[in-house]
Amino acid sequence: MQTVSERDAIRTAILGIFVNGVLATAKLIGGILGNAYVLVADAVESMIDIFSSFVVWRGLAVATQPPDANHPYGHGKAEPLAASFVSLTLVAAAIGIAIQAIREILTSHHSPRPFTIWLLLIVVITKESLYRFVFSVGSKLTSTAVRSDAWHHRSDAITSAAAAVGIGIALWGGSGYESADDWAALFASCIIAYNGLRLLKPAVDELMDSSPSEELQQQITALAIQCQGVLAVEKVLARKAGFSYLVDMHIDVDKAMTVEHAHDIAHRVKDIIREQIPKVAEVLIHVEPFPRRQPERN
Repeated sequence: MQTVSERDAIRTAILGIFVNGVLATAKLIGGILGNAYVLVADAVESMIDIFSSFVVWRGLAVATQPPDANHPYGHGKAEPLAASFVSLTLVAAAIGIAIQAIREILTSHHSPRPFTIWLLLIVVITKESLYRFVFSVGSKLTSTAVRSDAWHHRSDAITSAAAAVGIGIALWGGSGYESADDWAALFASCIIAYNGLRLLKPAVDELMDSSPSEELQQQITALAIQCQGVLAVEKVLARKAGFSYLVDMHIDVDKAMTVEHAHDIAHRVKDIIREQIPKVAEVLIHVEPFPRRQPERN
């Protein structure tokens, strides 16, 4: 069952699809009528954003499904998979925009029309507001996919801001400055590519089961050592799976303790960790005897 926060994450993806659909249509029409390639390029990016938001939506929907016989650890990896795809689409969009911008720079054309600047300013305000909202949800959920989707919105805002500057220069400079908006599109493509590559790293790290923050591991250790009967915490291994964390740990207990007693202590450790850190979905505990027998020397 999805939590309230997870449903909020899916709603952000659906909201992104709707907003991008409206903006893509407005930018495409405005770019054609206003003689501004940078607006057309911006519209293409918004169309890619629609597809990306759809991928995030489906990725989140799969990631929230409960474990089953084929996926005993759940479906959480669908979330970083979606994030990786979204990041790569950003890079692909940047390359496509750069190629077309260079073609436009090498081709003489008329200056954009003044109304395109106002359209771009509306886009910048809308997309930056959407970025802030979506990113706040992604941060609350520690969702790589949602944060990647948020950066799609900010990249669109950056592209539109650069386009507005380029169009302003073209209109102010007059003859000889007609390609200023194309140079702006080229500049924006570099920013988009950088963000795509930057967002790809955490998604790949998550797919490769990289360790979470040191702070989380220390918190888990501190909670375990507070439980009566735990003499030491030898090892804490954690990995992120979608919205949750899976933890493996070794605890030391009195070697004279019965198996039943040691089992009860392990359960208490597991329960308190899951209670105090809701992001931890599962804790697997290995019990070690303390003190340990020293290995014999020859």
